[in-house]
Amino acid sequence: MADSEPIPPSYEDGLALQREGRFPEAIAVYREVARRTLTVRLAANLGHCLGEVGEYAEAEHWLGLAARHQPANPDIRQRLGAIYSAQDRVELAELEYRTALAFRPDFAAAELALASLLLSLGRFAEAWPLMEARTRTHQRVVPPVNLPYPEWTGEPLAGRSVMVQVEQGLGDQIQMARFAGLLKARGAGQVTLTCRSPLAPLFLATPGVDETVALDAGTTAKLRPHDFWTRYFTLPWRLGVTEANLWPGPYCFASADRKARWRPDARIGLAWQASPTGFNGANKGLPPDQARRLLERGAVSLQPEDTGVADMADTAAIIDGLDLVISIDTSIAHLAGAMGKPVWILLPFLKTDWRWMRHRTDSPWYPTARLYRQARLDGWGEMVDQVMADLETAGL
Repeated sequence: MADSEPIPPSYEDGLALQREGRFPEAIAVYREVARRTLTVRLAANLGHCLGEVGEYAEAEHWLGLAARHQPANPDIRQRLGAIYSAQDRVELAELEYRTALAFRPDFAAAELALASLLLSLGRFAEAWPLMEARTRTHQRVVPPVNLPYPEWTGEPLAGRSVMVQVEQGLGDQIQMARFAGLLKARGAGQVTLTCRSPLAPLFLATPGVDETVALDAGTTAKLRPHDFWTRYFTLPWRLGVTEANLWPGPYCFASADRKARWRPDARIGLAWQASPTGFNGANKGLPPDQARRLLERGAVSLQPEDTGVADMADTAAIIDGLDLVISIDTSIAHLAGAMGKPVWILLPFLKTDWRWMRHRTDSPWYPTARLYRQARLDGWGEMVDQVMADLETAGL
């Protein structure tokens, strides 16, 4: 008896691979299926997967094809907008996101995509209200708030107390903790930051902060009543933050007792690995061979597993003793920037985060930062070449 013919892959096989984040394999399956039967769903998902691996021209082809057949499909328009944004075709990206929202006004993913685009262009006033969509779509990292006192929506704060509710990652909270000082400037009598436990000791020294409460995922803490609550990423909207009033000066500091405990034996610190579960974790980590070049150059690792720190206050003490921090887009980059420490931030080609804006080598969020951007996919080697040359120029 002859061997049976192998069963060709199906659309569902590609979809399963896509959901697991195995995009190159999903692309191969989708392409084979497309040779037999092409559907709008297949074209849209093939385009999406191609975008995930940086094949933007071909992604645009397939998503454009899907959009021509289903022009009122908001998911396809939003995905096409993401491809335009990645290619820096910002006018087309904005048009696609707004078209998606015209067809589905409550489409949270399109609101967030548009917000990120506008923030990357410095159009803060338009963007901050749209960022509120994160509370509808990212409830794992932006937990719902159920408190007996109201959300602050800009009411007078003279003598009132405000609790800032924990959300998102360590770097996000460091970035937004600066606005505690603006709450105080508005007259707030008490500002409480709930935060992940590694940040609680650090934030106690942040200007404007009266109290910190550690509130990790899956845990509860007893909070005393406040007059209002708000969230970290809601603060810039309610406070009317623009690029002109972003920087309050350094706002994270190392305590004297921690500095006495942590004295680095190097001038340069390196953070090169990101949490695999964080945003864009698969793309923004520095490959080990490239990290090794910088470590052999004399940098000391700032990875928590290498330093043995207990919390971010310990990390701040190490950073305080350095001349320079080199970091990928991670919490250590935010911490160094918040301390006013020179920090060189290495940004990936794929999915560069909105907060680093576009085409800039500086950052309005952290004036002591210098941004290095990958010019192409997997261009880490060229980036590290430039960093090494700049270290020589700086005498470090």
